[in-house]
Amino acid sequence: MKKGIFITFEGIDGSGKTTQINALIDRLQAAGISYLLLREPGGTEIGEKIRDILLDKNHHRMCAITELLLYSASRYQLTESRIIPALEAGAVVICDRFYDSTTAYQGYGRGIDLDFIRQLNTVATKSLAPDKTFILDITLDERHRRLGRKSLDRLEKEALDFHQRVRAGFLKMAKDESQRLVVLNGNQNPDKLSNQIWEHFKLIKET
Repeated sequence: MKKGIFITFEGIDGSGKTTQINALIDRLQAAGISYLLLREPGGTEIGEKIRDILLDKNHHRMCAITELLLYSASRYQLTESRIIPALEAGAVVICDRFYDSTTAYQGYGRGIDLDFIRQLNTVATKSLAPDKTFILDITLDERHRRLGRKSLDRLEKEALDFHQRVRAGFLKMAKDESQRLVVLNGNQNPDKLSNQIWEHFKLIKET
């Protein structure tokens, strides 16, 4: 069975994931490489409805475990119905966030037990892991500058110390799993950053 390549992008809000995902897609299209772009939460009809619930700023009293289980439900639906079939067909699957976000936000950010989250992530992904995960790292000051006056969703509106814990969580995860997780400086020139991502991708494709 031919296997595709699974790439995910992570980082705190405002880190530039959308810009770099679009740059990677432009290169894939130019190279004639088949790809599927997805996002979390979302990517399926059910997942998009869950996304609306999760990000609604009026749901500020949502319990942390409720939040965790909703993300996991969306993830299982996405993995089962879209990611696995695309990989089996040999496509490059690009996902804007995956289970590392749950570990960072609900684990390090909310303080939910990390072992419990890992077990839930295993179920929600059917033990599937990305081939490579790019963590775009920016400072909290840069995050504030980039988000500016845009309308913020429920997670984006969290206090500064929450986002500090999330960022620290991403960096800790990258140290613990350095083969898969690659930290890139999200403060640098976007073109330079996209070149670095493309070089990583070419190495994955050659192996």
